Amino acid sequence: MNIKIPNNKKVYFASDQHLGAPTAEASFSREQKFVAWLNEVKEDAAAIFLLGDLFDFWFEYKTVVPKGFVRVLGKLAEIKDSGIPIYFFVGNHDLWMQDYFEKELNIPVFHQPQEFTFNNTTLLIGHGDGLGPGDIGYKRMRKIFTFPLFKWLFRWLHPDIGIKIGQYLSVKNKMISGDEDAVFLGEENEWLAQYCHRKLQNKHYDYFVFGHRHLPLNILLQENATYVNLGDWIQYFTYGVFENGTLHLKKYH
Repeated sequence: MNIKIPNNKKVYFASDQHLGAPTAEASFSREQKFVAWLNEVKEDAAAIFLLGDLFDFWFEYKTVVPKGFVRVLGKLAEIKDSGIPIYFFVGNHDLWMQDYFEKELNIPVFHQPQEFTFNNTTLLIGHGDGLGPGDIGYKRMRKIFTFPLFKWLFRWLHPDIGIKIGQYLSVKNKMISGDEDAVFLGEENEWLAQYCHRKLQNKHYDYFVFGHRHLPLNILLQENATYVNLGDWIQYFTYGVFENGTLHLKKYH
């Protein structure tokens, strides 16, 4: 997908807000902070990319979605209605997202990494879970969680029960996400960096942009090819900004 970026505009990236964790009350201040950031960046944004795990748990029934998050949803609707495109990539905590964002907010939802070109710069963008070598346990669990029969059975649970179970597992189960995500493994052991190196064998990308790791990273893979991880909005409050052909990581204060 090609996006023309005017000289006075920027593209913004953010990931891993995990709103609702560990409780809705505890994450409320983080939601307010993220909404404040959205309110600022809309002034010069050519586009906004949200790279997954906006919510710590999200499951869409046919007529029911988890309640709450009205401030962030309202702000996204306002920005999209103003004409600024927003792109959403599901993460491992909101991988059950279906068409609510598309129908209600007119925001496209992607379940796999996608290629974008900003002027003459090519990027591969995604959440980052399940990519690269290793992480076999999660990859197997993801297949179970996304298996159509499993989702069909889960939908038969009353939402009050199903969402409560999902929220509990999302916070407590380290297999889904844990504190170890935020530990730097060394460039040679970072599995997303290994994934990027493999992709570069077949095609050049100027930037690989992912979330999921909860750790701000800016790794030069080879000349003119960089892997950027966006960090999170739990500890780091970092985001990416693309301007004048370059992608930078910044911290929101």
